[in-house]
Amino acid sequence: MAQTPDSLTIAVLGAGSMGGAIARGVAASDLPARIVVTNRTAAKAQTFAGVDGIESVSLDTTPEGNREAASAADVVLVGVKPAMVPDLLIEIAPVLRPDTIVVSVAAGVTIATFESRLPPGTAVLRSMPNTPALVGRGVTGLATGSHVDAAAVALVRRVFETVGIVVETPEAQIDALSTISGSGPAYVYLLIEQLTLAAMAKGFTTEQARLLSEQTFIGAAALLEASGEDPAELRRQVTSPKGTTERAVAVLQDADLAEVFGRATDAALARARELAAGA
Repeated sequence: MAQTPDSLTIAVLGAGSMGGAIARGVAASDLPARIVVTNRTAAKAQTFAGVDGIESVSLDTTPEGNREAASAADVVLVGVKPAMVPDLLIEIAPVLRPDTIVVSVAAGVTIATFESRLPPGTAVLRSMPNTPALVGRGVTGLATGSHVDAAAVALVRRVFETVGIVVETPEAQIDALSTISGSGPAYVYLLIEQLTLAAMAKGFTTEQARLLSEQTFIGAAALLEASGEDPAELRRQVTSPKGTTERAVAVLQDADLAEVFGRATDAALARARELAAGA
C-alpha cells in the first residue's frame, strides 16, 4: 500500500457533516495527503471551494466520481447514508486496488456488510466518530475487520487523530461506544438546557442564563482536562461540607443518576441494534 507522505490519497465518498469534518481535519493537519471528496449535488460540493488540499467532486456533473475517487485512493472513507452503503460498495468494488483500505463512517453498518460486497481480502475498518470532530475535539471508536494489519490500523488512526482522539475496540463494542461518545454530546447539551432553564426561573435573562450555564460547562470541562484529576475529586473540591453545593448534589444523587444514565444508554444500545438489523 502507498503510505508514503508524498503519495497518500484519501477519498471521502459522501462528505456530509462528519465526512467533511474528517476531510477538513486531514487537510489542516501535518498528514500530507491528496484528499478527494464527493457529494451528490453541486451545491454541497461547493462548500469545499477554496479549501486547500481538498478536491471536491459533484456527482451531478461527474456521475463516475465515486468510482474515479475510489480507484486512485489508498484510503476510502464511506460516509454516505447507511441505506446507500450497499449500492455504493457494489459500485466501487470493481475499481478498488488490492491494497486499498476501506473505512465505514456509516452508523449501524457492519463490517460484514462491507466485506461481503468488496473484493476478498479487502482491509475494512468501522469507525464511530462524534460531532465534536467538527471542531477537532472528537472521539472516534475504531474496529477492525478480518484482513487488517497493524500498518493499516496505524494509518487510519492518523487520519482520525486529525479531528480528536481514537479508541480501538472490538466491533461488538461499537454500538455500546456509540451510546457513550456518539450520543454523549446530546446528553451534555440536555444538561446545559436544563441548567439554563433553572437559571431563567431564578430571574436571569435568557442571555445571562445561557452565559452562566454554557460557560460553566465549558470551564468545568477545561479544568478537568487541564488538571488530570478524577471528576469525583474535582466534585469533592467544589463541595464544601454543609455548604450550598453539598445540598444541591444531594438532590441530584437522590434522583439516582447512575440508574437514569444506565437506562438511557441501554435504550440507545437497543435502538442501535434495531438499526443494525434493519428495523
